[in-house]
Amino acid sequence: MIKAVIFDLDNTLVDFMFLKSSAVNAAIHAMIDAGLNHSSEFIQKKVDEIYKDRGIEYQEVFDKLLIDLTGKIDYKILSAGIVAYRTAREAALKPYPKVLPTLLTLIKNGLKLAVVSDAPGKEAWLRLSYLNFHHLFDVVVTFSDSNERKPSPVPFNLALERLNLKAEECLMIGDWAERDVVGAKSVGMKTVFARYGDTFNTLNPGSDFDIKDISELTEIINNLNNKI
Repeated sequence: MIKAVIFDLDNTLVDFMFLKSSAVNAAIHAMIDAGLNHSSEFIQKKVDEIYKDRGIEYQEVFDKLLIDLTGKIDYKILSAGIVAYRTAREAALKPYPKVLPTLLTLIKNGLKLAVVSDAPGKEAWLRLSYLNFHHLFDVVVTFSDSNERKPSPVPFNLALERLNLKAEECLMIGDWAERDVVGAKSVGMKTVFARYGDTFNTLNPGSDFDIKDISELTEIINNLNNKI
């Protein structure tokens, strides 16, 4: 019997890569307007290098960018970039189609909802709160909670502990097969691959289910529970 659905956050509930690219692009143009004397293409390349080295959630990316390019932090340029980034990020932060009605249907059907994310706690909660999703989830486990990134079993087991459920009672959905699917299967959960959020052109995710629309979750759970 499936009693809870555990969601990855980025590229499963929200289109994180669209959000990130929109925000960074806005920040780059704002910094150029404020006096950063490089082309947008060159700056984008440097930002990409920093994220590759420090991780996509690295919070001081523009500080490091300015130090790398100019040897110092010009706060006029930095502040222009940060403000533009935050404004564009909020404008681009939207759930995928049918996410909200699907979550509400699952709750109405008596299921618990959880999030297991590699994002830092503050950033994950900011995204959930901005979407007004923060009241919908019974459990949220972030990197700040577990200090382990998927596919480590640690965040998944922490979610199970907080849900007070067994692995076979939970269904995990995520867009990154090597992290979400592998990690959840390692602790005994059934898995759903969110193909609509896949950025790797994954051919064989190794999941129990593969969906192109999040609303398909409802039928999957109904079918699983009706077999009991």
